[in-house]
Amino acid sequence: MNAIKNRRIGGRLRVLACALTAVCGVSVAQAEPVAINIVDVAGDLAVTQKGFEAFRDQHPDLVSSITFTTAPAPQLPGKIQAMQRAGRSDIDLVLTGTDALAAGVEQDLWIKLVPDNDAAFKDAMANYTPAAANMQKLAQGYGVEVAFMLSGPFLEYNPDKVANPPKTPEALLKWCQANPNRFLYARPANSGPGRTFLMGLPYLLGDKDPYDPINGWDKTWDFLKKLNDCVPYYPGGTTAVMKELGEGSRDMTVTVTGWDINPRALGIVPENFKIQAFDNFTWVNDAHYMVVPKGVSEAKQKVLFKMINFMLQPAQQALTYDKGYFYPGPVIANVPLSSAPQESQDVIAKYGRDEYTTLAESRPHAVPLDAKTMVEAFHKWDIEVGALKK
Repeated sequence: MNAIKNRRIGGRLRVLACALTAVCGVSVAQAEPVAINIVDVAGDLAVTQKGFEAFRDQHPDLVSSITFTTAPAPQLPGKIQAMQRAGRSDIDLVLTGTDALAAGVEQDLWIKLVPDNDAAFKDAMANYTPAAANMQKLAQGYGVEVAFMLSGPFLEYNPDKVANPPKTPEALLKWCQANPNRFLYARPANSGPGRTFLMGLPYLLGDKDPYDPINGWDKTWDFLKKLNDCVPYYPGGTTAVMKELGEGSRDMTVTVTGWDINPRALGIVPENFKIQAFDNFTWVNDAHYMVVPKGVSEAKQKVLFKMINFMLQPAQQALTYDKGYFYPGPVIANVPLSSAPQESQDVIAKYGRDEYTTLAESRPHAVPLDAKTMVEAFHKWDIEVGALKK
């Protein structure tokens, strides 16, 4: 009986302490810490997991534990829909690229974070770099950008097998036709390099409207159908592509900055493999976002909002340099590489490329397709290109 009485008294004291402290004030008010379930469909944990763990460790009064899981981006919307129909909320925060973000917006799966909750994020988001701020607009208020990539598209190749890498889409097609099954790229709906290649082609080919895949990409769809004849199959993700490239099963693929740097740093792709920029290319940049599914309890939402804000602080942003996976990483200004962990500095010094800095300054930049249009592009690719291999 005394133990039960003590627990009751302890619980009342925790509630009282919460009411008297700033951290449990208007923004976060719960008597007990909550368990948070985070699902990553973008590979984002490579650059953010340490930051989330820091929040957990610094706020044990708010978070009892964090569970991290991964899933393929195309499978997530259906899973969340099923949970929401059943009145369940097993996923509290989703880390996503523009792919699942777009699908979730289209299917009305996400909570509107801004401007509905501006007070929680606006100060941190005010520090976004101009490029990151442009990418944040794509979220349409349903996500908060946490990492930024100076993306691509580029070709990555084995210099021992490819003496004269293609510099135009036409040259790539000729090379692929002369070397069938030696070029590979992943399904765009679940691959950063795949979708960057898809969205970069309209600029390279001079299509009518790079932002209208249905009516403005005639040259792009014609090119991809021709390229299809010499591509063996389309893996479900980029990791499989890089393994085949590194093992020698393929000689060339499409890539972006992070997927060039990180696999070489990890030894998946040989260090000496090279990249080739297309002539007169336009950067199509990329970003990762934090989104909250509908159905998450109000108590958890308040903790999540505080955690999202925490992830935009300089100390956590410096961690996003990681091993070059999402190069450069930070979304806010004044987070130089020198502020990153020494390991990150060493990896980027060794495996980064001077070309990226030069091309970032000399070539134009574009944002990806918006949510609805991106889903349309993925659907059209799946039907008119990917389905040809089934």
